[in-house]
Amino acid sequence: MTEVNKPAAAGSGARPGGWTRFVTARPRLSLLLALVITALAVLAGSGVADRLGSGGWEDPAAESTYATKALEREFPDSQPNLLLLVDARGGSVDSPAVAAEAKALVTRLSGEKGVIGVGSYWQTKSPSLRAEDGHEALIAARITGDEKAAADTLDRIAPHYRGAHGPVTVKVGGMVAVRSDMQTIIKEDLARAELIALPVTLVLLVMVFGSAIAALLPLGIGIVAILGTNAVLRGITSFTDVSVFAMNLTTALGLGLAIDYALFIVRRFREELATGADPLTAVGTTLRTAGRTVLFSALTVAVSLAAMLVFPQYFLRSFAYAGIAVVLLAAAAALILLPAALILLGDRVNALDLRRLFRRGREARPSGAEGTAWARAATLVMRRAPLLAVATTAFLIVLGLPFLGVKFGTADDRQLPAGAESHVVQQHIRDGFPGNPGGDLEVLAEGGATRAQYAAYRERVAALPEVSGVAGPLVKGDAAYFTVQPEGESVGDGAQRLVGELRALNTPFDTKVTGTAAVLVDSKHAIGERLPWAAAIIAIVTLLLVFLLTGSVLIPVQAVLLNALSLTAMFGAVVWVFQDGHLSDLLGFTSPGSIETTLPVLMFCVAFGLSMDYGVFLLSRIKEEYDRTGDHERAVRLGLQRTGGLITAAAVILAVVMVAIGTSRVTNTKMLGLGIALAVLMDAMVVRSLLVPAIMRLTGNATWWAPTPLRRFHDRFGLSEGAPQTPPTATPHSAAPEPPAPHSTAAPVRRA
Repeated sequence: MTEVNKPAAAGSGARPGGWTRFVTARPRLSLLLALVITALAVLAGSGVADRLGSGGWEDPAAESTYATKALEREFPDSQPNLLLLVDARGGSVDSPAVAAEAKALVTRLSGEKGVIGVGSYWQTKSPSLRAEDGHEALIAARITGDEKAAADTLDRIAPHYRGAHGPVTVKVGGMVAVRSDMQTIIKEDLARAELIALPVTLVLLVMVFGSAIAALLPLGIGIVAILGTNAVLRGITSFTDVSVFAMNLTTALGLGLAIDYALFIVRRFREELATGADPLTAVGTTLRTAGRTVLFSALTVAVSLAAMLVFPQYFLRSFAYAGIAVVLLAAAAALILLPAALILLGDRVNALDLRRLFRRGREARPSGAEGTAWARAATLVMRRAPLLAVATTAFLIVLGLPFLGVKFGTADDRQLPAGAESHVVQQHIRDGFPGNPGGDLEVLAEGGATRAQYAAYRERVAALPEVSGVAGPLVKGDAAYFTVQPEGESVGDGAQRLVGELRALNTPFDTKVTGTAAVLVDSKHAIGERLPWAAAIIAIVTLLLVFLLTGSVLIPVQAVLLNALSLTAMFGAVVWVFQDGHLSDLLGFTSPGSIETTLPVLMFCVAFGLSMDYGVFLLSRIKEEYDRTGDHERAVRLGLQRTGGLITAAAVILAVVMVAIGTSRVTNTKMLGLGIALAVLMDAMVVRSLLVPAIMRLTGNATWWAPTPLRRFHDRFGLSEGAPQTPPTATPHSAAPEPPAPHSTAAPVRRA
């Protein structure tokens, strides 16, 4: 990209060359090729949702994962994933008519292809399979195969068992049903979110641009990015697992970032047209300025999302696949297709000003009024910089305090809406059946042992303080397994301590522990072990990219710290709302009393990247003004004046998209959408509008300092708007005249 690395001075009037010439040489051909590629992407990405998984929270290399797979293979009866809740309709499950019908269901289910290990209360008389009130009992079985095969089997057999059967009514549950319901609901919710987000976004874009033509451009870029990402995900599913939750991120970031990038580019293009530039020259200047900013923004967001690749859980890795693809496609569409469209539209980009419909009888708002308001706000912020810096920082920290009480857990049926059949089944089991259903730990013993050794091991396990009961062993060849029931909650602190105690026991045979608490312990360990690497990747690459953008040592550090601070409200709200259950009735979800372990990592990576997106927009414009005038305070004020409204509009639009995603009936998706919407709004309206200008006012001209070796590195490899410049010494309160607009032909300040 020649012009990105060696741009001409803004407003120089030079004809475009290099990258600009490449992307605008054949605008009609470029748009035609884009249309063809998009059509192919629609075909390639069709059916992608059916190939996505609904799990992925476990570490595939963990002890619990190994034990689970071994038990599935050696003792399939121990790992039922299909439950039929048989309701005697107020009668007793022990009545002859109910027992006869239940046994007939067991016989039918045993004959189904792909179903093994069928058992029931009526066969075993196990108290754990009978409700305490005697009105309900369970039939348990295992559907074989991977997630896709198991889902296909469930879809085939479930309609024949669900509903009324003589004296009983049957509901279908179990993990395979939970995953099936989750996948179905996510697809339905995503379609509804798109129906909400697209028209609302279009209305907001019309309000921002005025022109219906200009408003349609960002929306088109977003649709291209989403369709392209679906095709990429379809390809990725051919060789690795991808979570169905990634579809939500594709829609949110596809629309949000494409709109951000297109907003920035179209706004700058219209500014250049307003100075009298012809469309080709206006596009050249736009790509040298706004285009460079979009490129850097895309890289910072992509790096934040790529950090999730260091984690082993495919749930997190899926968001990296989807996020990187959609960010790069959105940036590519904004830097290739959008300039071609602007060349063809020219002044017609301002056509169809729909705001006139709302201004009849009223005087139109004076041109530049919004920018003037942002200039006054920036002046006020810098005048009260110490007070606002301290107050804003304290405010954000207080909002984040609830996160200190976070409790991590595992994802289960309570993510689903209360009326989902699989959730109803699991809730009935939790509320009405004895013991701690689904909370037992399982110990796989391998290597062979004598009955006496197994008996001695069982006694040692039963003597542990957190154990309420032990069953087993069930022996098959050289393998055996024990079921251990912990005291208290299935994933409580006691159950997690018990996992460690079981693993620490010295035995004459190899043991592996699995179960809900063991999966949680292993997941927390995997995330904790790799979290410093992910944070280091994000921090180091962000510091480097922002340094290349600004040439300053202090600004990259400020950017990382302030971006992290902007996320405190999101994390505090996640715990206060979704863990503690406040507003659960209003938002329509069931709180499990914990936060799924991977969600904070995902939300941090996504929200940090989006914060950097807005940070790059603001910093690039401040840098442009500083290079041109050499006045630090004026540069900050003009940077906020020229981007404040744009960043706020982009944040509101992205928040609308995320809130639409947050209307999902699946709790994790609701948490993701609403949490990131809050983070985006806090970043744009508090951090970018108040904290950043206040901090930059306090740091003064030292903001732009860099040691000589790094300055030389930036001069050679960094990005700038024009020829190398060093601003003259300027006091914070210098009375220099108001600098010309960025598209002015005034001579730039040269470096001494």
